[in-house]
Amino acid sequence: MNAIDILWLYIVIINLTLCLIMIRDKYKARRNQWRTRERTLWTLALLGGAIGGWVAMVLSRHKTNHRLFAVGFALLAMVQSVALIWLLSMVLI
Repeated sequence: MNAIDILWLYIVIINLTLCLIMIRDKYKARRNQWRTRERTLWTLALLGGAIGGWVAMVLSRHKTNHRLFAVGFALLAMVQSVALIWLLSMVLI
């Protein structure tokens, strides 16, 4: 397994992790249970999981009324998407 394979695996894992955490947080919010800290969500997004977080936000309609999340996660997901496309183009050249 080379460095690019490890990077892709990391990207998939961090995005799936944040997606599942946000969906679980929505589930807990509906039941008035203990919630995931917003700091944790932002940390995972900044570590590369913004795309997964944005997908979870759209699918579960979670945090969509929080402008900071709605705009911030979308912008961060766009930046990370561009970085992934650039990385992919560099690997394929």
